[in-house]
Formats: sequence, structure tokens, C-alpha cells
Amino acid sequence: MFKEDLEKIDRLRTEAVNSLEPHVSGIKKLMAYAAQLVWIGGKFPIDVSKPKSQNNLRFELANVLYNLASLYSQLAVSLNRSTSDGLKSACNYFCQAAGVISHLKSEVIPDLRTTPPEDMDTMTLESIQQLLLAQAQECFWCKAVKDGLKDGLIAKLAAKVSDFYDQAAEFGTKSDIISTEWIHHMSAKQHHFAAAAQYRASRDCLEKQRYGEEVARLKDSLACVNEALKESRWINKIVLGELNGLKARVTEDLKRAEKDNDVIYLMPVPPKSELKTLDRAGMATPRVPGEVSDPTSTLGDKAVFGQPLFSKLVPYAVHLAVSIYEERKERLVNKKIIDELEGLTTKLRELLQSLNLPGSLEALEKPLGLPPGLNNHAEEIRQQDGIHRLRRTMHEIAKLKTNDVAAYQEGVELLRKEVAEDERARAKHGTDRWTRANSRQAAEGLYTRMNEIDGYLKSSASSDDLVKTKLQEWEHELQVLSGSERDLENYVPSSRRVALTPAAERAAVHLRSVLAEVNQLEGRLSIRPTVAPLPTDAYAADSAILAETARLERAYPMQKIEPAQFENLFDEHLERYEEDRVMIAEEQERQRELSRKISEANAAFTTAHRGDPSTKEREKALQKLENA
Repeated sequence: MFKEDLEKIDRLRTEAVNSLEPHVSGIKKLMAYAAQLVWIGGKFPIDVSKPKSQNNLRFELANVLYNLASLYSQLAVSLNRSTSDGLKSACNYFCQAAGVISHLKSEVIPDLRTTPPEDMDTMTLESIQQLLLAQAQECFWCKAVKDGLKDGLIAKLAAKVSDFYDQAAEFGTKSDIISTEWIHHMSAKQHHFAAAAQYRASRDCLEKQRYGEEVARLKDSLACVNEALKESRWINKIVLGELNGLKARVTEDLKRAEKDNDVIYLMPVPPKSELKTLDRAGMATPRVPGEVSDPTSTLGDKAVFGQPLFSKLVPYAVHLAVSIYEERKERLVNKKIIDELEGLTTKLRELLQSLNLPGSLEALEKPLGLPPGLNNHAEEIRQQDGIHRLRRTMHEIAKLKTNDVAAYQEGVELLRKEVAEDERARAKHGTDRWTRANSRQAAEGLYTRMNEIDGYLKSSASSDDLVKTKLQEWEHELQVLSGSERDLENYVPSSRRVALTPAAERAAVHLRSVLAEVNQLEGRLSIRPTVAPLPTDAYAADSAILAETARLERAYPMQKIEPAQFENLFDEHLERYEEDRVMIAEEQERQRELSRKISEANAAFTTAHRGDPSTKEREKALQKLENA
């Protein structure tokens, strides 16, 4: 079904990977692949982690965008920057490269769901972005010089170039991937443009007849040039030639300015600390291409990159939405319906057990043989393989528990290793460079889920222990019920028939009718739990979620589907279980009334007859079997 889409995405990837030469055609190839990656990010899980591999759509997208930024910078460097048009185009490419890096840093890397590689950590990307902006600002400075603009403006442009290089070097020192050569190069460029800024400011001072300030700025310019030349072993011949040329001009102008001021103008030369800080004229800013900031707008019937791939594939978020709904439904049904119903049954049985019912009544009504109800109870246990089935079930549950605990412990161990890795990285890089949130904050949902599962396991262990205790307590009686009719008769002693007074007879009949109501209620409650968790088609939300997905994709074809968009639909379908909750409330009221009637009828029955020791022994045996 998706063979053609798979072939297209593979072809797009091949074209993107092979876009190595600095040619404008590569921009479209990288952008087209990136746009499809963003689109299919909503169709597939972002990551399918395997040991020592990066099966991660976001990681793929990050690499594509990194290559796009690299291509923009290569295009800028490849242009002829000796012309005004060349400088304009180069500046545009550098700004776009910085914009792509900015987008990668703020939008893609945080959603990577894995530790980014060293060449994409925060400090490295910041350094690269500042370097690209420095080169873009340098293009503005070159054009201003070429166009013969005023020295004051050129000084402001140069000062901003120096700032960008300074920030690039500062972030570079905090990166493990930026080489020493590049850091020294950026430091040299910072001092170079600081010197150029002061030189142009000195010429502006000369024009405005501030001769003392002119001398001070020329001295500072010469100091900056000398600082830059200290990095001469790390910089190329072109930059070195520019620095030496600037030094020669500054030295010559400084001699002239000092001589003129000493002989003619006699103005005081302010120390560097009193010089006004040069204003900045920042012209270079990160510019994110529209195809990168809003890639899905480039996909569609008449869009530049054509139809989105895998458009007929149900988004992964929809599968998540179905899972979320099923989990909420199961929690609602189990906690609010089934558990409540089972709780009602338990309370009713506890009441009967505390009153020795129906054992006391059956022992009196049928002093010899076995009551029909007991025979039915025994037959039901035999058909279900009685105690043997219980033991098999407990053994299977123990195996499942072992597997679940092992899987849980494996997950806990992975989280523990991640915490240790995070702490090592934080200790190695320092909090200034390792800026990601700590493990518990970054994976808050996982830790919450871990605590929930831990609670479930402890609760289930407690329940298992309770079941084991109950089985040990009633094991003998269950073996009797699972045995033959002779085993039952041997277990239940006979008693002599007791003559009942008319009042006792009436009390026994009334109590028997109330116990019949109990049997009817237990029958209803035993049926309800098997019906409640199996919703009819009207209850099933899968088709409704798919229908809503289709509507959203028609109305907003480029909008990413998120599970949160189905919240109203979840609430609407879960409200349909309100009928069951109303039913439980009604059953609770019926049971309260029935419990009152049982207590009253049993009190009347107990008052009306006293029985004898043989009846008490039979009553006790019958009640034990009933409770089992």
C-alpha cells in the first residue's frame, strides 16, 4: 500500500545525502526531505530506540538541517565578495545559515529524546550561530567600506562584528568539538574588528575636531591590533595581511595625530577608561527560511514540494489516543464499576458469614443428608476443577509476576543508568554548559509511571498474599467440596430433628424468602462485571477517533495530530458509562435495604428457636462449606 511512498522518501533521502557541492539546487533537495520528515513525524513514533543506533526521525531531521546550514554557509563563502551584489548574497546566506542553526537549537534538539551528539550540543550550536552572524555582519561592514559610508557608522558596524566573534569564541571554549585553531581564529577576528572600530572612530573624531580623543582611540586600536597579531600562528595569510595593513595605517595616523596635538591643538588625551563605549549597529540577525520554520506549508496539491507522503497512514498520535482512551475506560470500568460490584458482593457475603447463614437455617430445616444448595455449590466447584484450578492459576500468576517484576526492574535500571550518565556529564561539563534539566525533570512522566507501577506491584503482592492465606485457611473445605458426595456427607454431621413452634416455623420461612432475595441479588451482581467491560458498538470509541482524525486531516491537512485533540471525544464516550454508575448506586440502596431485612429476619429466627448441640455442630460444618 505504501510502496510508492517508501520509494519516494528513500529517493529524497539519497538526494539530500548527496547534496555535497555548494550549489543552490541542494537547498531545495534538503528542504524537501526535511519537510517530509516533519510531516511523517506525526505518522510514526519519533524514536524506535535500539542499542548503539539512532533510529530517530528527529535525529535524522537534525542532521538534514545541520547540513542545510552548512550548505548555506558554503554558498556564502563561494561567492565573489568583492562586489556589492556578492556581499549582499553572502550576507543573506550567512543569516539564513544562522537561522537554520537557531531553529535546530530551539525546535528540533529539545525534542530529540536522546542525548545530542557533541557537534549539536548547546554550546557548539551557539558558537556556530554567533560565527555565522559575525560573518554576515562582516559583509555589511565590507559593503559600508566599499560604498564609502561615514566613519562613525562603519565604526558601529565593526564593533558589532567584534562582539559576534567574541561571543563565538566564548561559546567555542565551552564546546568539546570546536577546535583550538578555530577558537584562536575567532579571537584574532574579534581583536581585528575591535581595532578597525576604534580606527574608524578615530577618523570620525578627526572630522569632528576631537583631537585628544582621536589619539586615545588610535592607541586603543593599535593595542587591539597587537593582541590580534599574537594569534598569528593560528590565522591564514589573508587575515594576517589585513592585520598588518591595518597596523601600518594606525601606526602612521597615530604618529601624525600625536604630533599635531602636541604642536598645534594641545588637547588632553583621555585614558581608555574614560572613552565612551562605541555604539553598535547590529545588522545581522538569524533568518529562518519559511520552508524550515513552517515546512508543512510546502506540502500539498499545488505546494512547492508536492504531496505529503504516507497521507493515508493513521497517525501514530491516533494509536496513542486509542490507547489512552482504552486505559481510561479500563480504569473507569474496573475501579468505578467492577470493583464496586465486587465490593457489594463481598459485603453481602461477610454479613451472611457473620450471621452463620444459610448454615444455621439449613441445619435446622434438614437435619439429615445434604441440603440442595450445598450439593449445587459442590457440583459447581467440581465442574471448575476446584482447588486444582486455583493452584494452577496461582502458579501462572506467579510466573507472570516474575516476568513483570523483571521487566520493571530492567526499566528502573535503565533510568538509574541515565541518571548516572547525566550526573557524569554535568560534572564533566559544568552546569553552565550542561544546561538540560535533570533526569527527574526531563522524564517526569516516566518517573510518575514508574511510581505508579511500583504501587501496582506492591498492591498485587499484597493481594496475592491474601489469596494464599485464604487458600490455606479454606483448603480442607475446598478439597471436601471437590470430592465425592460421600466425602461431603462424612464432613457434615447429622443432627436429630427438632420440633419447631409455629413462631419458629414462620421465622424460618421468612428468613428463607429473604435468602432467596439474596441469591437473586448475587446473581445480578455476578452477571454485571462480565457485561460492563465489554462495551457495545455504541460504547466503542475507535471508529469515532478515526472519524475525528479524518475530519481534522480534511479541515487542517498540514496540522500535526495530537492525542490532546481527542479529549472532548474521550469525555463524551466515557459519559456513556454513567448508566452503569447509576445502576451501582441503585444496587447499593437495594443491598442496604436487603441487609436490614436479613438482620431482622435472622434476629427473629434466632429468637424463635434455640436448637441443640448436634444442630450447632451441623450448622458450623454447613457454614464452613458455604463460606468456602
